[in-house]
This record gives sequence, structure tokens and C-alpha cells, in this order.
Amino acid sequence: MPDSKKSSKGISPKKISDLKVVVLCVAAATTFWILNALNKDDYNTIVDYPIEFIYNQESYMAVNRLPSSIQVEINGNGWDLLRKYFNVNETPYPVELEDPASKDFILTSDLKRPLGEFLSPTQLISVLDDSIHYQIDQIQTIELTPTLDSLSYSLANNYKLVDEINFYPESISVTGPSSILSNLEGVFPVSLNQQRITENINEEVSLEIPQELEEMITLNPEKIQVQFDVVAFLEGNKRLKVKKINFPRTVTLENEEVTIMMSYLVDERKVDELKELEFEAVLDYSKRNREDSTINVVVNPLPSYLEQVVVLPEIIKLNYE
Repeated sequence: MPDSKKSSKGISPKKISDLKVVVLCVAAATTFWILNALNKDDYNTIVDYPIEFIYNQESYMAVNRLPSSIQVEINGNGWDLLRKYFNVNETPYPVELEDPASKDFILTSDLKRPLGEFLSPTQLISVLDDSIHYQIDQIQTIELTPTLDSLSYSLANNYKLVDEINFYPESISVTGPSSILSNLEGVFPVSLNQQRITENINEEVSLEIPQELEEMITLNPEKIQVQFDVVAFLEGNKRLKVKKINFPRTVTLENEEVTIMMSYLVDERKVDELKELEFEAVLDYSKRNREDSTINVVVNPLPSYLEQVVVLPEIIKLNYE
């Protein structure tokens, strides 16, 4: 009895060979049918055809990504439609804009005739979209006022700015699309990137463009000098001498031995001047609160270089005989 070898899956080599022949025949027939079909005319299909915007890029700039294609329905030879469907070596249709900032769309009906000629030998049946939208702005240069970003720096505890923050130069030239520049609202934030400052600042810092605007705007200069002075406010306290005004003989303080203390922060430049002052806790009976028989303590004098003044007690109770 002749030997009959089988594959590991139980199929004989003869059956495998026959199966390969069948597959090759089907593939050849399918290929022949496709090639024959592609040679025929009068096919319709919808394709995304590439477009390219043509405009003066020295005077205008696209703010958003421009559309790269439009949907069109075309008729023609199978090979031509296949090539256009897969964008094989297809030259983008040029959409020319003389004044792109004057509007933000173009009607596709205005493109139908020239686009139809461009797509030859295929025939343009229709453009599926009514319009093509875009945003292209005129490039402008404006002057912005630098301002220090309050989140980019901090002063140490009990330190304050002496005066205004100064910048050199006093303005920054910014070039870019008009809509982007209008959003800047006339100012350009400067980042100092320093925390707990205790000394006067006079430094050159690089101007930072937000990442999303890096490709849209340019700055002149790219660095700026930041200058400001700081002053420390020192903690202090004093015992106040009590001074009663307009008190009748029948009215006294509930506690005639009361000790009134004042705590404060003083500008370090005014410490010597502070030493020359005599402070009083003024109690004016004519300004008493009649409802609860109390008087608010008023510190005299109270110079402007003192801050965070706290008086304890701040209200004194009256006693009537």
C-alpha cells in the first residue's frame, strides 16, 4: 500500500498544493478584474483634496491651523480617482488671498470653476462644504508697558516696596498677529523668579513668551532691566501714657491703673525719628459710646511710617459715681 504523508494538521501535501493553485487563481482573477475596472470611465467618488493658502506671509500670519483639504465629489477614470483618493503625487490646489485679514472665510462657489479646471482630467461634480473658514491676521508692531508678574516674586516677612517698580527700557516692542496683540491689553508681564527678597533689586531678566505664542510673536528687546528698592519694617512696642480729655469729676475709668500697650512695625529708616516721639493713649469723654459706657483708645501721634498698629486694650470701660 503506497505511503501517504500528511502535514502536522492532517492535510496531505497534494491538497496543500491544490489549495495554493486555487488561491493563486483567485488572486489573479481578482487582480485582473480590478485592473479592468480601473481602466473604465464614469466613476463617482468623494475625496479629501489637498489645498494650500497663498498670501503675503511677510504682512499676514495664520493664527490657527489652516484647513489642509476640502471634500469634493468628482467623476472620472478609475485610475485617476484612485490616485486622487490616496493623494498620490497630487499638487495642492492654491487658494489665493489678496487681503486675508478682511474676512475669515471664502465661499467654495467662488472656487468651483478654477478648481474644476485644476482637477482635469477628472470632472468636478460638487464641493461638499459651502465655505472654507480660516483666521489670518495682519502682522503689527505695538508698544507694551512692562509690569512685574506678582506671582513671580515675593518679599520676605515684614519687607515692603519703597516706591514704584522701574523698568529700562520703559516699553517693549511686540510684533505679531493683530488679534493676539489686542489680547495683551497694553501690558507685558515680566517674571523676576525670586522669592523672599530682602535686598534692593537691579537685575537684567529675560522676557518670557508663553509657549503657545512662541511661534507667533517676537519681542524687542528680549531682556529688560528691573529695579526697585525694599525696606524692612521692624517690630516694636511701647507703653502709652494715658491722657483723659473732657472727663467730668463724677466719671472715672473702671481700672484707673490700666496699662495700655501699643505694638507696631516701623520703617527701619525712621527708627531714630521714632525715638524722639512721646506717645499717648488719648481717652476723649465726648467721644464715648453712650450705649455701653466705653471709650476707644486713640494713639497720638500716629506717624505714617508705622504700620500694623495694635493697641491693647483698645476699649476702656467707664465707671460712673
